[in-house]
Amino acid sequence: MLTAKNADFLLNPDYQPKGDQPKAIDQLVDGLDSGYRYQTLLGATGTGKTYSMASVIARAKRPALVIAHNKTLAAQLCQEFRAFFPENSVQYFISYYDYYQPEAYVPTSDTYIEKDASVNEEIDRLRHAATQAVLERRDVVVVASVSCIYGLGDPEAYRERVLTFEVGEPFHRDDVLRSLVQMQFVRNEIVLQRGTFRVKGDILEIQPKDEEVTTRIEFFGDEIERIRLIDPLTQEVLDEPRRVSVFPATHYVTPWERMQEVMGQIREELDLQCAKFKAQGKLLEEQRLRQRTEFDLEMMQEVGYCNGIENYSRYFDGREPGTPPYTLLDFLPSDALIFIDESHQTIPQLNAMYNGDVSRKSILVDYGFRLPCALDNRPLKFEEFQERIGQVIFVSATPGPFERENSEQIVEQIIRPTYLLDPEVEVRTTKGQIDDLIHEIKSRIAKKERAL
Repeated sequence: MLTAKNADFLLNPDYQPKGDQPKAIDQLVDGLDSGYRYQTLLGATGTGKTYSMASVIARAKRPALVIAHNKTLAAQLCQEFRAFFPENSVQYFISYYDYYQPEAYVPTSDTYIEKDASVNEEIDRLRHAATQAVLERRDVVVVASVSCIYGLGDPEAYRERVLTFEVGEPFHRDDVLRSLVQMQFVRNEIVLQRGTFRVKGDILEIQPKDEEVTTRIEFFGDEIERIRLIDPLTQEVLDEPRRVSVFPATHYVTPWERMQEVMGQIREELDLQCAKFKAQGKLLEEQRLRQRTEFDLEMMQEVGYCNGIENYSRYFDGREPGTPPYTLLDFLPSDALIFIDESHQTIPQLNAMYNGDVSRKSILVDYGFRLPCALDNRPLKFEEFQERIGQVIFVSATPGPFERENSEQIVEQIIRPTYLLDPEVEVRTTKGQIDDLIHEIKSRIAKKERAL
């Protein structure tokens, strides 16, 4: 675990800067040292922009967030950064839904569409690994999609719930079990899956959300005698650390001690909204809203959870109406570097997220499907995103208007590390183009070459 102020990023020595890379890296690092808020790395495809980004991170010795505009590009970038930083922590943070149909209402046809989603457990594990790495160490690169601007829960509440075990320390077993339940772990004595734990005599086994190994805690009375990390499949002992930390099983840590207070606030808003509907003569909307919200409150009272609980996140977070939610950006240290890859596409996407979300939810609120507090469960507005980030480097072959207007420095990277040139492009008339095409294909075949 690296917690030093300037934990080193160790670049893979198999890769060396070539072409325009050394000059571009020096210019970007000088820009960071000069305090530039926005810079742009302008580079054609194949000029090695990802390696330049990695080199800037290594020179700056600061945690970094790399934002990409789709999951496939994020996965590719993550793979490349892991090759550049084999000794450091490179994490992957994208939406954990394989399939997602948001809750919606179409007034014209009176059609209500219920939320339907399929969660990918492996991606959920990677998200937990990313937030935990950011909280635990400095040598971290997180590659994320635009899901990083969506609500994630209070990082302070998440950090406060971390349970740390140490050999020789006194721990009352029942207190530990109670803490695990409050951290949203589920007790399962038969099958140990991620986010579950089981107890056999003086042995407690926990399967954390972020790990592929089982943490086995062995008690002797009220004292921890031994900690072992076990392969869940082979039961082989992988390590015997003296100290281990277990993070909550969800980013949305429920403040159990505040549950009654939160439910009271929800009821208060329910009464206000129902009175408003009644005054407007919207009796159907009033009845619908009261029925749906009372059902949610009953579920919260009995099991501490309900479907769509994220729509009440403002109350759980203790936020005021209209205030932005907590996101991955709140987990990052204040000096984290931000890289926006393919910025000409990613910036417009970051801009559009809020508007699309608020238009859908406003209809749900207007027709009595949700309380107004649902509007506060949302992605960040672009201005709020800007408030939460420090120094930014845009990366693109074709920077958009925002990057060009705001960058204090545009660094060009044109020569490829391989020194290959772009092929010449010929523009021909459309007249006789099919015959021309056939002629070109035949000439390739005659040379035993291929044509695409």
